[in-house]
Amino acid sequence: MASTEPHRVHTISELHQRMGLPRPEHPLISLINLERLDWSRPERPASLVFDFYSIAMKRASGLKFRYGQQHYEFHEGIMYFMAPGQVFGRAVVEEQVKLKPMSGWVLYLHPDFLWNTPLATTIRRYEYFDYSVHEALFLTEKEEAIVIGVLENIQQEYLANQDNFSQDIIISHLEVLLNYADRFYHRQFLTRKKENHQVLDRLEEVLTKYFKNDELLAHGLPSVKYVAGELALSPNYLSSLLKTLTGRNTQQHILDKVIEKAKEKISTTELSVSEISYILGFEHPQSFSRLFKAKTGLSPLAFRQRFN
Repeated sequence: MASTEPHRVHTISELHQRMGLPRPEHPLISLINLERLDWSRPERPASLVFDFYSIAMKRASGLKFRYGQQHYEFHEGIMYFMAPGQVFGRAVVEEQVKLKPMSGWVLYLHPDFLWNTPLATTIRRYEYFDYSVHEALFLTEKEEAIVIGVLENIQQEYLANQDNFSQDIIISHLEVLLNYADRFYHRQFLTRKKENHQVLDRLEEVLTKYFKNDELLAHGLPSVKYVAGELALSPNYLSSLLKTLTGRNTQQHILDKVIEKAKEKISTTELSVSEISYILGFEHPQSFSRLFKAKTGLSPLAFRQRFN
């Protein structure tokens, strides 16, 4: 039986060897044009783990890729970002069909290239490195041209004669690329209205169901990870999406639901504050009372008095 363990690739040179490419011009950074790959080579592992960053911009006419709970055929470019140690699996969900070779670019960047630079610590603030592959960035034609232009600037610099300025110039281009990706993701959250509003509707369903069942007593308040899992999204992606659409992240939406249910029980039942806090998954009534007052400006008892 074939192993289901993902194959780990430690260096960019090792990756080049596996892909049938010449040794990289620089051991810590490489930009690969996918059109130059030999697609007749034996099938590669379904799952890979890189010890370096991967930034891909791909086109694949005729393929369907999963985006959240939806499937999309696309002829534009898609981008995804992988941090070291993340598992990459093929996102194709269509049956095996005869397809045109994939085109586009993949930038591989070893963390050692960033050593002793500000980007070494700030790169992880770009939350899309923690998105799943199926939460890819769908580029417009204009955005794709911008991305390709930045990638080609990076390639031109690392292929040129290396000097004391090369690393700083490449890192400057990298920061431009990452900031553009931030902008494009924000655009995507706003323009994919149908899919994103479906996420909002499903979020409400997940929270309503959780608070109606006995989950609170058994497991306490729902975590961001739990909610994201129910929506088949990564926690960071869900929070980024909600922040853009509503100005509130996932944790804030969860707490909004807590306050909604608390108001209902305080105003329509004779349960004590301690009983209500227990039902809502709080270990300590004081924690519940502090949250309620922070959210409403009133203590639970003061809120109840408004209905007497």
